[in-house]
Amino acid sequence: MSRYASVYPLVTARALAREFTYEVPDEVGPGAVVEVKFGNARRRGVVTEVDVALPRGITAAPVERVVEELPPALVALALWVADYYGSTPGRALALVAPVQRKPRGERPQPAERDALPGEPEPAALSSSQAAALARIVEHLDVGESSNYLLYGATGSGKTEVYLQACAAALERGRGAIVLVPEIALTPQALGRFRARFGERIAVLHSALSEAERRDERARVSRGEAPIVVGARSAVFAPVGRLGLICVDEEHDASYKQESDPRYDARTVAAKRAVLEGAVAVFGSATPRPETWGSLERLELGGRLAGPLPSVRIVDLRRESGYPLSAPLLAELGAIAEGGGKAILLLNRRGVAPALHCRACGTTLRCENCDVALVLHADRSLRCHHCGHTEQEPETCPVCGSTEIARLGAGTQRLERELEEKLPELERIRLDADTVEKPGALAAALTRFASADRVVLVGTQMVSKGHHFPGVALAAVVDADTGLGMPDFRAIELAARHDVPRFLAGELERRRELGYPPFRHLVRIVVAGPEPDAPLQALTELKSRLPGDLLGPAPLLRLRGKFRAQLVAKTDQPRRVATQAGRLLSAAAPAMRRAGLSVVVDVDPQGF
Repeated sequence: MSRYASVYPLVTARALAREFTYEVPDEVGPGAVVEVKFGNARRRGVVTEVDVALPRGITAAPVERVVEELPPALVALALWVADYYGSTPGRALALVAPVQRKPRGERPQPAERDALPGEPEPAALSSSQAAALARIVEHLDVGESSNYLLYGATGSGKTEVYLQACAAALERGRGAIVLVPEIALTPQALGRFRARFGERIAVLHSALSEAERRDERARVSRGEAPIVVGARSAVFAPVGRLGLICVDEEHDASYKQESDPRYDARTVAAKRAVLEGAVAVFGSATPRPETWGSLERLELGGRLAGPLPSVRIVDLRRESGYPLSAPLLAELGAIAEGGGKAILLLNRRGVAPALHCRACGTTLRCENCDVALVLHADRSLRCHHCGHTEQEPETCPVCGSTEIARLGAGTQRLERELEEKLPELERIRLDADTVEKPGALAAALTRFASADRVVLVGTQMVSKGHHFPGVALAAVVDADTGLGMPDFRAIELAARHDVPRFLAGELERRRELGYPPFRHLVRIVVAGPEPDAPLQALTELKSRLPGDLLGPAPLLRLRGKFRAQLVAKTDQPRRVATQAGRLLSAAAPAMRRAGLSVVVDVDPQGF
């Protein structure tokens, strides 16, 4: 007797976002990844239900072969992601069932190559660390899902709580996932976890090759590596009997995926903890208002090794030197004379973020995007959105003037200024331009850890959770623009390390305006080749969506496409996203003919 199953093909088209029925052998169950004939091609698909009735008038084709088996909880998680974020099941299931590559054979594990040296286990935990760990273990023991905010100043010992909680999970026969926001943090995190758990650690992030990711996932699936350390996609790692998820630096916007499905790894971690009866721990010294206002806090207090550093605010309006102010040069000069390390953060790559003609006012922009081109050290102008490149002109392309000014500064210019004014300091630059090759990131951080009279210059990669002995100075260049407010007074609370007061004020403002965590935002963006079509499509969509709707409104052109957005404020984001997904699936053929693309973004990071 034939046996039938519902299979979601792993295709991206919204018009095909539904289950199809296939004949399966007896051993196939929910979670099986199968190869099927789909149209004129062979595709992978995921079995979501077995022993279903064959639809009338349909002849079901048999599955070609079984590729792998997924834990049922991961399949449920992926289908929830598709629903909550207004995506398609095929796109979401691809997150938990990536394409299988051939094994690489005997090669070093990525953790062996990329990990920095670890640190010894402390002789004892502080009283606050022990209390936090006891609360986590209490729920591990009963297999009960719970979410906690692990709150403490930088250096208060959050990582040690993660390590001890992972050890407790292993003792109970359960696995763990530890998420870090940036690949830049992975080498240090790997070093600490590898020092405790050896080869039971796997690493997953986008900088690995496809073959490396395949091998690491296989080790996790076989149970050889019950602890996974990685960036946001590691939340989908096939860890068996998952008991713990730690989300370090939970405030970081890097946890939000910027391609469909636009999931937030923090939200997905909480959902996966519910599905698997696991404990989710969200750690930060500067938590998001959403987390601060909703989770039980496990507070660690101040630094274990001493008080937090003093902070000095330099008003650049009174400084002639840019990007290196006189006070910053003085502090760097002291390191050049007496030794030590410094970290300088400037969250822009290149030499200058814009070229501007003083004669006619033209700012050189990308021909595909309505954004300024960034000048790099090789005198090329690059668009950091679409990758367009052209050479720096000698004269203005609009009026022919030679009065072209370089506005602002990027990491390459900051590096040059340091070389010119403090040549005795070693300079190490850390940004997306310098860490493209495998191992380059770990090599740069290893150099910084071992050197003296050294400055680490970089974008946000240098700002997130690093721990290096001997750092005497940390400076943020253009700190007010990083906060989105061109007023040096906007950073006064940050200078006083007054996180609770900032969060109290921020929560009150958000309550009045109806922003998260009091309401959710759902953003729908349509892009196309003509300026009016995105607005028209969103106007039609707006009439059929629930909630408090803002727009549609035009956005900057990007990668040659005109864009517009519609934003919903709602208490039911899943309902809005699901309804938008259904409407867009129905409209997909017409939108495709018009050259329109669409994204649904639930809980966007900014708009």
